[in-house]
Amino acid sequence: MRTLAAAGTLLIAVVLGGTAAAENITLTGTDAFLATQKTICGTTEQGMTRYGVFEGRTYSRVPGEKDRHLFNVLGINVRHCMTMEDDVRGRGFRSFGREIMVYMDPETNEIIDTWLNPWSGEEVEVMHVANDPVNLRAPMFERNEDGEATMEVNLRHYGDVIARSSEIPLFYTNPLGGEYQPYIGGTYHAMEIFNSFYNAEKLLDNDTASIGQSHLGWSRVAKWLPWFKMGDRAGVMVFNASGFSTFDKDKVPERLVEILNERYPLYWEPPELGDNRPNETSWTVFKKMIEDRQGE
Repeated sequence: MRTLAAAGTLLIAVVLGGTAAAENITLTGTDAFLATQKTICGTTEQGMTRYGVFEGRTYSRVPGEKDRHLFNVLGINVRHCMTMEDDVRGRGFRSFGREIMVYMDPETNEIIDTWLNPWSGEEVEVMHVANDPVNLRAPMFERNEDGEATMEVNLRHYGDVIARSSEIPLFYTNPLGGEYQPYIGGTYHAMEIFNSFYNAEKLLDNDTASIGQSHLGWSRVAKWLPWFKMGDRAGVMVFNASGFSTFDKDKVPERLVEILNERYPLYWEPPELGDNRPNETSWTVFKKMIEDRQGE
């Protein structure tokens, strides 16, 4: 069974094994659609469960003080995709998933369920990430509403490896805030950064359904987590992780197998195809937990 450390080593080897300089390529129309479907679903086939495993570290960044290594993190995203056809827009797909991420002591690498906040001195309850669902909000189609194939995807080609980078700025109403966030602040503000690596031949060949195993890098810059109880204290959190995605359940590392079996057995499987529940985040889950406790 491949360990996460081995996966990270393979990611480095794969990237360095390519050519020294990247060839920037742009896919359009059907080529862009199929490549996008493969990068999100791993395949153009319906209903195949994909396991996206990642591990990394979390730091604080506060003005005027040294960055702190707060936690190690370990997680998995489990998803599958539904395919569809539209008379005007052509082929389409939508992904449906669940994800967990646990926070671990940076020295012992053991999961922690309480944490001594170094800024407030208060011991707080750790709320690990357990988001159900995490779905693609709307289907993606081969063509736009007018029936024109306008999709475009920019990639970097390193020999036998394709790299895709994306930065996702997030700025939206904070679920824990009130009605006046545009006036007094509190809007949720973050950025997610993804760098993913795929087998070039499998990704670019439209007749090949599956890309097999792929590798990823993920970073996130975001506000303090709500369970920190930090109020409006200045500072942000920085997450940095790497991992891999596979259709082979046996490649999920033993540590994650134990965590899923003991704590999150539901998260071995994605939601049913067509699931239309609203997506969950750490903030919406935390809000529901607080409201449930207040109602007890």
